[in-house]
Amino acid sequence: MDQTTNTDLIPFQGQQPWGMQPDMVINDLLTDDPRLWAPLSANSWSRPIHLNVTSGYYVHLLRVNKAGLIQRHRHSGAVHAHTLKGRWHYLEHDWVAEEGGYVFEPPGETHTLVVPEGCQEMLTLFFVQGALIFVDPEGNATGYDDVFTRIEKYKKHFESVGLGADYVKNFMR
Repeated sequence: MDQTTNTDLIPFQGQQPWGMQPDMVINDLLTDDPRLWAPLSANSWSRPIHLNVTSGYYVHLLRVNKAGLIQRHRHSGAVHAHTLKGRWHYLEHDWVAEEGGYVFEPPGETHTLVVPEGCQEMLTLFFVQGALIFVDPEGNATGYDDVFTRIEKYKKHFESVGLGADYVKNFMR
């Protein structure tokens, strides 16, 4: 069937809803451009992908280049993770997130993220709903991180590397 007679091949002719945000397309997601990776600690960086201030979630790539403990935290919302490179695990569980694998973490889960010895680089895509609440070993809150604290961290980082604080708006919806 040719394109002129197959209506499935005709693009949508109507208007999109008023007020709808534009699509977000990031073609260089795995870039090594250091300006796009905000440091979280001496050996870990975060690359923002989607910062959703209306629904209170963020999507980012976490890159870690040295084995060790990353952080202990509790989730107020669900988390989805896809390991792109390397591996990681939680001290509180007996599973290991391997390259190519997927992990779902339910709201309320408390755990300690570790990159094991022998892992040269860990790269994981995280979709974080709500906040990470940093806790001590007994579960007492010591701080938090959410889409709004992430935005502030990214703004400061982008300003410091010459992209300007407003560069963070490229990732906000």
